[in-house]
Amino acid sequence: MKKKILIISSIVAILAISAAVWFVMKSNQQVLVFNTKPAEDGHIEVIITATGEIQPVTQVEVGTQVSGVIEKLHVDFNSVVTKGQLLAEIDKSTLIEQNKQARASVSDAEGNLTFAQQNYDRVKILFDKKASTQTTIEEAVNKLISAKNQYTTAKSNLQKSEVNLSYAVIYSPISGVILNRAVDEGQTVAASFNTPTLFTIANDLTKMQVEANVDEADIGQVKVGQTVTFTVDAFPDDLFRGTVQSLRLQPTVISNVVTYTVIIEAPNPDQKLFPGMTASTSIIVQQAEGIVIPAEVFNFNPDGDLLRQIEQQEVSISMLTEKPGAKQSVIWIKNGSEMRQQIVTKGLSDRTSIHIENGLKKGDTVVLSVNKVKAAKTAEVANPFMPTPPKVKTR
Repeated sequence: MKKKILIISSIVAILAISAAVWFVMKSNQQVLVFNTKPAEDGHIEVIITATGEIQPVTQVEVGTQVSGVIEKLHVDFNSVVTKGQLLAEIDKSTLIEQNKQARASVSDAEGNLTFAQQNYDRVKILFDKKASTQTTIEEAVNKLISAKNQYTTAKSNLQKSEVNLSYAVIYSPISGVILNRAVDEGQTVAASFNTPTLFTIANDLTKMQVEANVDEADIGQVKVGQTVTFTVDAFPDDLFRGTVQSLRLQPTVISNVVTYTVIIEAPNPDQKLFPGMTASTSIIVQQAEGIVIPAEVFNFNPDGDLLRQIEQQEVSISMLTEKPGAKQSVIWIKNGSEMRQQIVTKGLSDRTSIHIENGLKKGDTVVLSVNKVKAAKTAEVANPFMPTPPKVKTR
């Protein structure tokens, strides 16, 4: 009897150990999951980002060359003006008085010149008849020359006063829109040392430009004619387009950071873009069309152990016998139960995707990675020596 109990106990122990081993093995069983993606037609762009400021293509500051009080303003902010249109008038009373004085000076100088000429003619006749001395004729010549110089100066001052009088009336030099008015009626402007600005006029707000600051590390890739996209904070959902027009060679250095100004043409038919707006630009320096795959494909390089595990999962492996060329790379393609190596020629890359110039066609499934995962969760593994729990149907 004791022997029988001992045999039964041994059998139970063996079954318990077997169940535990099976449980652990079943819990740790792993399968391989292939992370793949089909090759597709796509578009690759390499861009340079830069921040810039929107400005009118032509912007003119209108000033005054004479001092005085602003008597009348004929335009205001945002006024549309044409070339030659009257903008403002400066009080002319002082300038008119200066003009009168200049005319009087010309009249006096003209009288003095006439008298000096007559005196010279009279002394010349007497000198020719030996009735006058050399000193007398020389004095007459000097007075005549002095009178001529005074007359020339007086005429020059008159012309200058007339020009200053004309400067008291300010006209628009171009057609456009008044962006800024810097003075008010009754305000005194002084043009003694520099020309004060009265108005700022933009030529055509339907044609704007972006002055983008490009880092010195990127400026070598920027070329005239490249396509640019940009956004502004006022219209974050709108994407505006432009073209690189020119590159300025003068650098800008701020806190030891060197940038160069790139001028970008920006059509503005809807006039959504205002002068002074900040633009976040993307300059497209390179682009390509064709077959595109993820860049991480080229990071997948399975070792021998992983290849053996793949074969154990009933996937056949095809290895290359030839070596890739200088500009070629090897990737893995999976077609059903077959995984094979493929030589491709890489093209342009934007760091996340790569354009394939040769070696792939649309629809080829490329392998990005192979991951090991557990076949089932521990809680879901059944003990073969225990009854199967009833299934609960859900509705």
